[in-house]
Amino acid sequence: MAALLAKRRLKNVLLFIPNLLALCLRLLTDKRVPIAERALVAGAVIYALVPLDLIPDMIPFVGQIDDIYLISLTLLRLLERTDPKIVREHWKGGGDVVEFVGSAAMLAAKFLPKAIRRVLTARVELAPGKLDNLKEI
Repeated sequence: MAALLAKRRLKNVLLFIPNLLALCLRLLTDKRVPIAERALVAGAVIYALVPLDLIPDMIPFVGQIDDIYLISLTLLRLLERTDPKIVREHWKGGGDVVEFVGSAAMLAAKFLPKAIRRVLTARVELAPGKLDNLKEI
């Protein structure tokens, strides 16, 4: 039952990919966001838009899990290195984007194979302890 609930929640999270991509594009133009963070956000956007990546996007549902995971990790890193108010200012989706991004990363991590999680996590360096919850999954 818990696995079914998690799967439904992940499907709902995947529907937010367009909102997250729009958020990322708005953050790319904000001069308050450090250049290094904008570069990582740009990389996450490109990764999500290119159909051939670690899990090809042509595979419905499963193909978008790695995209949401990488975008979420990138935004978590950005939230560490800049004022969360900046990210919230650009968010046009419902709810609190800070909570949403953390939940999306943890939920996507449950469905990604460990090897793919490791590859994507290695691309986004977060503060020590920030990924502890994700590593346990």
